[in-house]
Amino acid sequence: MPLRWEILHSEKLIHVVAEGEVTLKEMEAHFDALVVANALAYSKLFDATGLKPVYDDADVMAMGARLSAYTSHFPSGPLAVVGHDESVVLAFKRFVNISPSKRPAALFKTEKKARAWLATQAGA
Repeated sequence: MPLRWEILHSEKLIHVVAEGEVTLKEMEAHFDALVVANALAYSKLFDATGLKPVYDDADVMAMGARLSAYTSHFPSGPLAVVGHDESVVLAFKRFVNISPSKRPAALFKTEKKARAWLATQAGA
């Protein structure tokens, strides 16, 4: 599976690793799992260094609709994305722009910097 995640309830952290092509279907499965696990409010560390986003504008709009439905019922925690490829930067910007959540979100070149930033977001 190109999108793997671990929900660390004791740390209130979700660590996601993307490797290869990630489609709308994988993103939807990820969002659904977070809701079922009651973890949407947790901090999210998304390692996108191996990500190859494979979704078009219609898929992005579908993700936005799903996120809108979730965030109208559940709080959403901060998001730190690690990646530097141009396609990852563009996907991050699109994702943040469509998300109705007002949560903090930032893009980093290293996991160490992402983790340090997430530590400052406690309670955000």
